[in-house]
Amino acid sequence: MSEFINNSTKRKELLKHMILELHKGEAPGEVKNRLKELLRNIPYNEVVEVEQQLISEGLPEEEVLKFCDIHSAVLDGAITSEKIEVPVAHPVDTLKKENLEIAKITQKVKELFGQMPSMSEDGEEEQVAKIVLKLKGLFNSLWDLDKHYKRKEYLFFPFLEKASITGPPKVMWGKHDEIREQLKGSLEALEPGSITSKDELMSVVVLLLGPAIDAIDSMIMKEEEIFLPMCMEKFTEENWYQIYLETPVYGYCLYDTREEWKPSEEVTSKIKVSDSFGSVEVSSSPNYTQGTPIRLSSGSFDLKELEALFVSLPVDITYVDANDKVKFFSHSPKRVFERNRSIIGRDVRLCHPPGSVNIVEKILEDFKSGKENQANFWLSNFMGRFVFIGYTALRGKDDEYLGVIEVTQDITELRKLEGDQRLLSYSKK
Repeated sequence: MSEFINNSTKRKELLKHMILELHKGEAPGEVKNRLKELLRNIPYNEVVEVEQQLISEGLPEEEVLKFCDIHSAVLDGAITSEKIEVPVAHPVDTLKKENLEIAKITQKVKELFGQMPSMSEDGEEEQVAKIVLKLKGLFNSLWDLDKHYKRKEYLFFPFLEKASITGPPKVMWGKHDEIREQLKGSLEALEPGSITSKDELMSVVVLLLGPAIDAIDSMIMKEEEIFLPMCMEKFTEENWYQIYLETPVYGYCLYDTREEWKPSEEVTSKIKVSDSFGSVEVSSSPNYTQGTPIRLSSGSFDLKELEALFVSLPVDITYVDANDKVKFFSHSPKRVFERNRSIIGRDVRLCHPPGSVNIVEKILEDFKSGKENQANFWLSNFMGRFVFIGYTALRGKDDEYLGVIEVTQDITELRKLEGDQRLLSYSKK
């Protein structure tokens, strides 16, 4: 038996077989026990490989996502990975320290859960109100997780995809969205005055708050034991420095440091931060340099002028080419939706949450077939703003499909306009 367990190929086959048994619902308790007994030491990379294989072989991502919590419960504590040591302020150091702060809050929430059974009937409503208020504050703090998850989605996942690891990031992004929904539902349930009795509070804990906390703790385990070791194996120091430089775009979660991390001089010489726009770029030998005209059919720009044009436009532009790869985005300091250079070359489907990929697919299908050329959306209250989003098929002289242009604009002030303005008046904004 030990020879069988020490054989990587057979161990992965067994893990895959048992996960499929779990999906089929065949004696899940028995399967879990067999997994715990036989697979006490599973290298993180084998778990990832099996998950990738299952998705590649046709197991729907939704199914992998659906049973992700079962997998986590089975494998929690059984996965072994080497201790990660990185310098202070390295992206991994930041992520791990954020996890420590997140875990402190989830622990405080669980301590409040533990106080509920002992609440007395005398003054029950007042006791409930106090606990609800404390829980509301703690769950408000946990909403900061959105920044933690966004950094993974937009800075870490692209480099994994370039290393041909696409399945696990998709599943993890799906879990991020589930946690976001759980947090949103929990905060809505904890509105002052909405819970007045101990029984109501206990029901909310069982149905909403408890599962949300369990999911957050489970995600910490996934990051520490699977995700970060996988990134450490696949990412170069140059990748890490790009992530480090772009981390402030999304912000920090419950933790920040005044320390700075600097990689080797060889890496810093390759990557520089643009003084003009604060963007990250890898030094190379561009076809165009400052002062060289870029000639178009109706005129020309030099590189500096073209950069300034896209930064100054009152709209945000993203270009996806005919192969569905993100090729360009304008980096206005007032962008509606965040963008960073790590999405360049990324499949546009992977730039959206799993729940909206079907819409992206439909737009691409209709644009490529020539059935449609325009798709418009608008958000009437996006962070207090009215936002218009337009997708336009880009076509060449012979009507060949060249890709999609996404134009986003905050039109809050435009919707307030009335009458005419014929006199000169400069905007104060």
